Amino acid sequence: MEAKKEIEKLRQEIRHHEYQYYVLDQPEISDKEYDDLLKRLEGLEAKHPQWAAPDSPTRRVGGEPVAGFATVRHRRKMYSLDNAYTFDEVMEWRERVVKSLGAKAKLEFLAELKIDGVSVNLTYENGVLAIGALRGDGETGEDVTSNIKTIRAIPLVLLDDYRPLIEIRGEAFMSRKDFLEMNNERRDNEQPLFANPRNATAGTLKTLDPKIVSRRRLLFYAHSLGDCAAGTFVSQKDFLDKVRSWGVPVNPQTRVCVDIQEVLDFCRKWQEKRNTLDYEIDGIVIKVNALDQQERLGETLKSPRWAMAYKFPAQQATTKIKRISVSVGRTGVLTPVAELEPVPCAGVTISNATLHNFDEITRLGVHEGDRVLLERAGDVIPKVVKVVAHAHAGAKKVSYIPSKCPSCGAAVIKEKEEEVAYRCVNPLCPAQVERRLIHFASRAAMDIEGMGEAVVQQLVREKLVRDFADIYHLTTNDFLKLELFKEKKAQNLYQGIQQSKGRPLSRLLFGLGIRHVGEKAAEVLARTFGTMDRLAGATSDELLNIHEVGDAIASSVHDFFHRKETSVLIGKFRQAGLNLKEPRRQVSAVLAGKTFVFTGELKGMARSAAEELVKSMGAAVTSSVSKKTSFVVVGEGPGSKYDQAKKLHIPTLDEEAFHHIIGEKK
Repeated sequence: MEAKKEIEKLRQEIRHHEYQYYVLDQPEISDKEYDDLLKRLEGLEAKHPQWAAPDSPTRRVGGEPVAGFATVRHRRKMYSLDNAYTFDEVMEWRERVVKSLGAKAKLEFLAELKIDGVSVNLTYENGVLAIGALRGDGETGEDVTSNIKTIRAIPLVLLDDYRPLIEIRGEAFMSRKDFLEMNNERRDNEQPLFANPRNATAGTLKTLDPKIVSRRRLLFYAHSLGDCAAGTFVSQKDFLDKVRSWGVPVNPQTRVCVDIQEVLDFCRKWQEKRNTLDYEIDGIVIKVNALDQQERLGETLKSPRWAMAYKFPAQQATTKIKRISVSVGRTGVLTPVAELEPVPCAGVTISNATLHNFDEITRLGVHEGDRVLLERAGDVIPKVVKVVAHAHAGAKKVSYIPSKCPSCGAAVIKEKEEEVAYRCVNPLCPAQVERRLIHFASRAAMDIEGMGEAVVQQLVREKLVRDFADIYHLTTNDFLKLELFKEKKAQNLYQGIQQSKGRPLSRLLFGLGIRHVGEKAAEVLARTFGTMDRLAGATSDELLNIHEVGDAIASSVHDFFHRKETSVLIGKFRQAGLNLKEPRRQVSAVLAGKTFVFTGELKGMARSAAEELVKSMGAAVTSSVSKKTSFVVVGEGPGSKYDQAKKLHIPTLDEEAFHHIIGEKK
């Protein structure tokens, strides 16, 4: 019975910390401490399966892949919103509302940020999450309950005072930070990139493997009521306050407005501040606050009359495609790129845009010479949205897939029919060698200052470097043979290469460009095994036993270290004097129990590496500033977190101060 009591105690404790983190934004423990609680519960439930429960937090980790998704009928229809693109249209909507309710009706509006995510309908029965479904056609949607249950922001069990049955509707979304990290890792692994956070969220929720959903850290905010007993709530604000008390996250920026002028002020404010948020918004949703007035206003076949979405002006532009070229990545993947007539968009001038893959060219029906619509949101790579005008009416379809590699002339193949990627088969292709070397020398990897793209191209062209180890046999005389190199520049690059020998194992692993191994995975592997030799000798089972490592990473790492050429390369590294170990860090008495928030770009290391570093030293890292934050580390181009830190009088650290506090002099 002691085990049963501990199991229930752990479940309550974990739910409490999920509420503190996702609803109150006031985490009380670090991510590692949370994971330790979860692992302890998993172990106890495995030993005592008779006390397993369908609503246990351990059910979030993701089960086996599902064969497909059934459809489920929503208890009440999920309507789409009518859009307004000008304030005049918002005023016209307000006049229609007044006309329907009568001039004497007391009106209040609720304004909330329109998150650019995916609509989700949650059905709770007796306080337990029973169904998680997508919007679909409004009447029915895909039943993605197995995926929804992996999202920690969504409670599996409501707190006290819940209703016997209720549908809670909201938006699932991905933060910009997580989206960029995921796309960077996909780029590192030569996988197709997601176009934007919304597409990434939609693709994630529709994946058939819940473990993938669990790893992508989706978020959720409730915004609307579906089916529920009549008279349960009096207003939209009352509903949001109540579900928040049940443990369901609600956007803190939601505001009750006493008149339409306050609504318009709210729209103006967030139109200007939209890029300070860590998630994408594309407008403001405006609702009549009183639920009895919503009932009186009713709905059309498509949309509620009591709500309107004011859409922000799009961050888009049109221009002409001069040429569709093909770039070759470090693993041989060919990526089509639209070379454009330069055009300003969202504060920058765009001259290139990704077309992602050759299937996307077919889907868009795009040709060289076409005029196209571009879109850029925040820091997301510019993309081609659609063709505005074709260069030639009735033009024949053109295949832009080369039969031979544009870099080396080798054959181009599609390894699997179900894949979208085409690859160059030549591992010694100059373009691949160049991209691998550029990645190896990059700041997040071996950080060899001065070894940029132009230098690497010359080294490969002069056949001075064929693999990573060759870098460490270069001399200052070799550099003096290259264009624009003089004695000082050659000596600086040589010194940069020598200094890189001391980088930790995690940086070296990331630089090697092992497929599916991004920056975070490299740090986890290095921290777990400690040395290159131990990692090279790891079995598949040992790799899979690591919590953060899945099948794809384990298989890729195992295959990489069982190649003959890898063994030869490691031998060359050892002979050249590279560090093949990950330093063990002791928990810092200064940092233990502290909470860090990072904002802006750090020069000396990737932000994700800095976050992992302070975690390894006993501190916690959160994504938002609260009164419990110990330090805010401020890099270049900080966002709203810096302003929030000043407002709450939270200590801020520039990069130099950060390195000082962690004991690393810069």
